[in-house]
Amino acid sequence: MTGVAKRPGPHPLPHPLPHPVPRPMSRPAPPRPVRATVPGPPAGSGEPVGSGGPAGSGGPTGPPGLPLDLEKLLAARLHAVKVRPYLAAALFALHVVEDRSVPTMAVDAHWRCYVSPGFVARTPVEELAGVWVHEVSHLLRDHHGRGERYAREHGEHGPGERLRRNIAADFEINDDIYGDGLPLPAGAVLPSLLRLPEGLLMEEYLRTASMSGLTADLAWLDCGSGADGQHRPWELGPDRAHGLSRQQRDAVRFRVAEGIKGRPGDAPEGWRRWADEAFHPPQPWKQLLGAAVRSAAGAPGVGENHSYRRPSRRSAGVPGVLLPSLRRTPPRVCVVIDTSGSVSDAELGSALLEVAAISRAVGGRRDLISVISCDAAAGVAVPLCRAENIELVGGGGTDLRSGFARALRSGPRPDVIVALTDGQTPWPSAQPPCRTVVGLFPRPARAVDEEDPDYVPDTPPSWARVVTIG
Repeated sequence: MTGVAKRPGPHPLPHPLPHPVPRPMSRPAPPRPVRATVPGPPAGSGEPVGSGGPAGSGGPTGPPGLPLDLEKLLAARLHAVKVRPYLAAALFALHVVEDRSVPTMAVDAHWRCYVSPGFVARTPVEELAGVWVHEVSHLLRDHHGRGERYAREHGEHGPGERLRRNIAADFEINDDIYGDGLPLPAGAVLPSLLRLPEGLLMEEYLRTASMSGLTADLAWLDCGSGADGQHRPWELGPDRAHGLSRQQRDAVRFRVAEGIKGRPGDAPEGWRRWADEAFHPPQPWKQLLGAAVRSAAGAPGVGENHSYRRPSRRSAGVPGVLLPSLRRTPPRVCVVIDTSGSVSDAELGSALLEVAAISRAVGGRRDLISVISCDAAAGVAVPLCRAENIELVGGGGTDLRSGFARALRSGPRPDVIVALTDGQTPWPSAQPPCRTVVGLFPRPARAVDEEDPDYVPDTPPSWARVVTIG
């Protein structure tokens, strides 16, 4: 960061004054700016991180004409980098924009940091460093995109709803950014204000509490659109200078996550969890599993057979010969559920829910779906009537080879086999004569056999389409 963007000032007078204007004996006090104000934090409570209300006689923007103390602001950023080195890439990616209409400091979705000169002048360097970390945390955790998505899904676009999202976003990040060189300011916005637990996400706080008891006291809170997804009048917008593109923003997040993963002992649990999700974002496994089943069921050759019920149109070219037509029937699906002792009851319940989803994927024809529960031995193929009435038996070892063999011996033979398992099983040595989808319950990458510490389970075969569940 080599410079500071400034708002354009007023144009100079086109012509000089015809006569010199005598200077008054004493300069009158500057007029107080007329602007809509909102309640500030209680007197003597300090100024919480994220945004702030008026502190002192200068109001939220400080005395008119006060220059930005850039040296102090950058010194605070260096202090933030010193105490939070894993956030260095993100802190240096922010571009400072001086703006007197900003209450304190705020960010937009394009990684611009809007700064009030008055706020910088009256805030100690250590607390400014905490504000740097606070604002960049909003951007790293994508509170802009998440807040915008929450507002769209729930139809909440008013100023009160915007404030609720800002408070919930502050709850998410303020519970683990202080200490170790960043002092906790008086009046910081913490989950304990509503007796809520720490460590939750913004969306969980929004679902848990109405926050109506805080909105009046925190009406001054404004961290910019980077905290809640709602554009502010003083923001430059996506087409102005010094904004990061989507690819650049993702690259910054990846570098920060890489630094946290490289030195996990230096970061709090919330940041380590964020880094894990940045490297391995959660997948919509229900949609993926349904899409895999529909793709397998709709593949060429599945459910196709020749029939004389409707003669082929090619019969007209062969007089005296009746040719069968190729007809497509709904596919038959056999679901093999791993009921061994290594699969939990919750995972078995999830498997039953997926059986019901699979039935919808094939058009609701439950008579075309059979279910086999399998541990070391396979049970009987049970037709699907209602998913919640299926009795799953097992609890011993695991060998899905018997489940595959049972599915292929059942008549009529299935067009698609769906195996729901934790993967701690031997797999068939040869590819079955039908399409295969594996719903895999995740397991840690470590030895799972106490009697054989060197045991490593086989990975699903390459001929199966694998979807990780959960």
